[in-house]
Amino acid sequence: MRVFNFAAGPATLPLPVLEQARDELLDWQGSGMSVMEVSHRSKAFVAVAQQAEQDLRDLLSIPANYKVLFLQGGATGQFTAIPLNLAGPEATADYLNTGAWSKKAISEAKRFCKVKVIADETASNYSSVPTAESLQPTPDAAYLHYTPNETIGGVEFPYVPSSGDTPLVADMSSNILSRPIDVSRFGLIYAGAQKNIGPSGLVLVIVRDDLLGKARAGTPPIWDYEAMAKEASMLNTPPTFGIYIAGVVFAWLKREGGLVAIGERNRRKAERLYAAIDSSGYYQSPVAANCRSWMNVPFTIPNPELEKTFCTEAAKAGLANLEGHRSVGGMRASIYNAMPLAGVEALISFMGEFQQRHG
Repeated sequence: MRVFNFAAGPATLPLPVLEQARDELLDWQGSGMSVMEVSHRSKAFVAVAQQAEQDLRDLLSIPANYKVLFLQGGATGQFTAIPLNLAGPEATADYLNTGAWSKKAISEAKRFCKVKVIADETASNYSSVPTAESLQPTPDAAYLHYTPNETIGGVEFPYVPSSGDTPLVADMSSNILSRPIDVSRFGLIYAGAQKNIGPSGLVLVIVRDDLLGKARAGTPPIWDYEAMAKEASMLNTPPTFGIYIAGVVFAWLKREGGLVAIGERNRRKAERLYAAIDSSGYYQSPVAANCRSWMNVPFTIPNPELEKTFCTEAAKAGLANLEGHRSVGGMRASIYNAMPLAGVEALISFMGEFQQRHG
């Protein structure tokens, strides 16, 4: 029996996607082979990659002057690739520090360019985001980088920062495809696949054309956006199974009504769970109410010694992977696109029962 999987990533995938992958695993498109065994240079697989890109463009309304790249190395690889492609060694790049992942991006960027942290939420213990009015971007910055949704801390920007003529770079690993966005406001968007796109091993990059061709000398071709774009992400062997699954996910999202419908579904799920937390008198959210994530919902209980008990009992009830990140403790429910409302309702019901027994 399948459980409701609240893992932060690799995360739950839509059941119809898994069923299609299962049915096609041994004999894909009548080829007598698995899609994992098909050459990435074959016409059949090139068509898969092209269709995946087109479906993604449709879902996000990606303008024609943006390239879509299917790469490897995860979002962490992009922490390096971004300064290599967008900033010279003496250039300054602006960063917003709002949690564990933006902090890691900052640390890596410092190896390749000058970093100016123009907003730092360390003092709030990463429980909030800076106000839009407080941001003062550096006029000549190579780019402004931020993490719209922090998977570990559960904070999410309720706005898109204004960066003027400076390219805006966003790590959307944990909230891409969760609702409509205006891609034209960004110079570059990147996202690890293992939350809302597909299996781990694939990273998506959406980059504006005018930002190509600026990689510094010595940048390896696999980290050079222009080199990868010229080869349609196939300069080297791409993560073919990840691209295949991503394409199936994109097709599923379109059948579900696209990002407007998915966004409304995600809003309802998050509102139901936060309302249960706030009204319980027992559970607490550590995140400021105006920047609570729709995707990653951390919560605590008065007695931290009961956290392990909570997660163990939840797992027995078919609610898996509710442990908070090891760096912060507590509990965390990741409720990505593939998590149905029924899963959230089952969690809320269990939380009520647990409170009756232990509260």
